[in-house]
Amino acid sequence: MAEQFPGPVLDLLDAAGDRTVFEHAGEEVSGARLLGMVRRAVGGLGKHGVGPGDGVAMLLGVGPGAFAAILAAHVLGARVVGVRPGLTEAQREHLLRDVAVRVTDRPEGPGTHGTPGNHGAGLVLALDELLSAPDDGVRPRVRARPGDVARLLHTSGSTGVPKACAQTYAAMTAGWAHRPEAWPPAVRALAGRMDRFLVFGTLASQVMMEYGLLALAAGGTLVTADPPVLPDALVRYRATASVITVARLTKLVAAQRASPVDLGSLRALMVSGSPLEPGRLREAAEVLGPVVFHGYGQTETGMISMATPEEPAGSLGVPPVDLEIRDPSGLPVPPGTDGELFVRTPAQGCGYWREPALSAEVFTGGWVRTRDLGRLDASGRLWLTGRVRDVIIVNANVYYAGPVERLLAGHPSVAEAYVVAVPDDSTGEAVHAFVVPAAGRAPDLGELRALVTAELGGACAPTRLTLIDEVPLTAAGKPDKRRLAAGG
Repeated sequence: MAEQFPGPVLDLLDAAGDRTVFEHAGEEVSGARLLGMVRRAVGGLGKHGVGPGDGVAMLLGVGPGAFAAILAAHVLGARVVGVRPGLTEAQREHLLRDVAVRVTDRPEGPGTHGTPGNHGAGLVLALDELLSAPDDGVRPRVRARPGDVARLLHTSGSTGVPKACAQTYAAMTAGWAHRPEAWPPAVRALAGRMDRFLVFGTLASQVMMEYGLLALAAGGTLVTADPPVLPDALVRYRATASVITVARLTKLVAAQRASPVDLGSLRALMVSGSPLEPGRLREAAEVLGPVVFHGYGQTETGMISMATPEEPAGSLGVPPVDLEIRDPSGLPVPPGTDGELFVRTPAQGCGYWREPALSAEVFTGGWVRTRDLGRLDASGRLWLTGRVRDVIIVNANVYYAGPVERLLAGHPSVAEAYVVAVPDDSTGEAVHAFVVPAAGRAPDLGELRALVTAELGGACAPTRLTLIDEVPLTAAGKPDKRRLAAGG
């Protein structure tokens, strides 16, 4: 039986030896040195009693120390919780409620390191403290157990608090990123372009960590960018690959048209998080060349399919996982017919943390209900055609319309509120609010934005406001948001 994750990743670092696997803040870090950092972090966490099943929150960036701390927590079999920047206090508190230890490389208030932290986080440890632990030079024993939850992957928090998708150690062990023998053809093509993978933001990001592991397994180097300004960072760090959202890709293409720079080293941009319109893809290919890989996946499933630059515009390639297109009654439909996507992937989640009812709705009979619409053509290629869910995708994060509408409708100046997604060059999509004013009141966009920002975060706040006398209705008497969007 193969060793549990992250054992195979430790083997990758061991095999790398003196080869540079990280470039960070002007410093090169070899595989051997990074493995030493992992050993130190294991010792530091172990000293504080961290073991299988314990919750450990990671408030970390993308440096080698962050990578080592996350890997160390997995070595010990902990339940790793990534905490990204930009959450509201209520959302942050919700994420930290079940953790015993918080590891951070972010500035903290006085007296927090090594002491009980705020927001139910328990013990707060500075990353530098973990990495200063002794290194015994012995390969750490992986204590992870297959059925334990390895990490909680959080959604965008658009329902007020983020949902946490639980992924077991067995699922992480079965994942494709760190296993070259499991790479599907599109991933293998991508791996050959990952010589210098530009990373930014946080390794708590599911996408950033997955592609980071792929780069290491492909013999590449992770190169950190701070700030990740494009195209400057691509040029400065001679990046061959990076992750990009649709909105940032649009900006990069526009910048290259207006004032071209030398992107000769660039070989792959992995677009993820939201659909890429065929017109945008063709424009990117004209300006940047054949470098765009369009990935499709979900927090609950990991990667479902990936289109290489050679795929027809709009296609997501042939899915390398089990996938069924089903009609509303749950029966599979023939090729060429639209329906809802149900998938099974080796690394899919096992449910939502502490959400049994929602888990039963989405994780059903071994399948994951994506609530996305699409079809398979005669060649087996996947084409997305819409979303079952009423959502807005801002900077590749999914936000539900319902909570925003309920919040707006509770404002004294608002009688009814409806929100739709509108294209936005900066964020991909943005919230457009259609509001029926309360009698004698005049809703103000600034007030409504402030309200939503305080409760749900700035990404959910409406960027446009249209006052309407009444909402248009469908033939069934329901609000017709398609007509709103078309007329707005």
